[in-house]
Amino acid sequence: TVRTWDVNNEKKHKSVFKPRSVQGKRVIPTTCTYSRDGKLIAAGCQDGSIQIWDRNMSVHTKFHCRQAHASGTDTSCLTFSYDGTILASRGGDDTLKIWDIRQFKKPLNSADGLPSFFPMTDCCFSPDDKILVTGTSVKKGGGSGKLIFFYRETFQKLYEIEVTDASVVRCLWHPKLNQIMVGTGNGLAKVYYDPVKSQRGAKLCVVKTKRKERQAETLTQDYIITPHALPMFREPRQRSTRKQLEKDRLDPMKSHKPEPPVAGAGRGGRVGTHGVTLSSYIVKNIALDKTDDSNPREAILRHAKEAEENPYWVAPAYAKTQPKTVFAEVEPEDDETDKPEWKKRKI
Repeated sequence: TVRTWDVNNEKKHKSVFKPRSVQGKRVIPTTCTYSRDGKLIAAGCQDGSIQIWDRNMSVHTKFHCRQAHASGTDTSCLTFSYDGTILASRGGDDTLKIWDIRQFKKPLNSADGLPSFFPMTDCCFSPDDKILVTGTSVKKGGGSGKLIFFYRETFQKLYEIEVTDASVVRCLWHPKLNQIMVGTGNGLAKVYYDPVKSQRGAKLCVVKTKRKERQAETLTQDYIITPHALPMFREPRQRSTRKQLEKDRLDPMKSHKPEPPVAGAGRGGRVGTHGVTLSSYIVKNIALDKTDDSNPREAILRHAKEAEENPYWVAPAYAKTQPKTVFAEVEPEDDETDKPEWKKRKI
């Protein structure tokens, strides 16, 4: 059967076309195609017939030809011309025929001697509808597969291209790019184009001009050596990488050396090492205090004379009631040599 499907619903077909033989028996279709306007559907069958249906009438054929090709052969391709009146068929009986669907009893022109070993050998029209092209098949070691061009009106052979040493199976003449894509039996794919008439496609990657070399790239490696150049103009040559690394290490800019802290008060927007807080001030003064507190008595009495002469805080309030201070007098240290052994201090 020949079926049409909705691409949005793959599980349900839209319509079914059942090709029949002259006796009304079922025949197997081998190829099918739409017309350019999408109103007709054509199918080539194994009994050699070509049957055409209206898209909306799936029961009876609108056009048919019972003996289009030899019975028992697989018609490999059907294609409509761009004007919609001519149908080209590539038969398994090594022929290529064109038909006028308005007079579908016998072909307008036919070409034979075009071997076809594959059930999908193509034929197609040129974008201007003046040329018809198809491929030929060859046995292994039997020559080269060819792409053969025919005039549509007279069916004279216009040109042939030897593609490769294998069969030419698929071919497509793109209407917009004006380029021919060819697939062969040995897995090779080729694209043929015209440098003037073809558009884009293979021309985008094939017809590119060679990129010019940049002048900067060519001049970077060349040196102009003048024998009488002054030393100040000579380029320093790096002798050792290790020496250069040591030199860069000493350079604060190249080694990214951090700036040292600011001594004293801050300046230039930077805070000094001691800062301006109370805790930092106390720590700083403790370190700078040079007074000797080894003798606590002297440390306590060093301001006693000044306080007695000029009482300011506590003494005026207790001047009448304050007792007279009595301090122990300093006794000279006795010589420990006269002391008995048990009184001597043990060190």
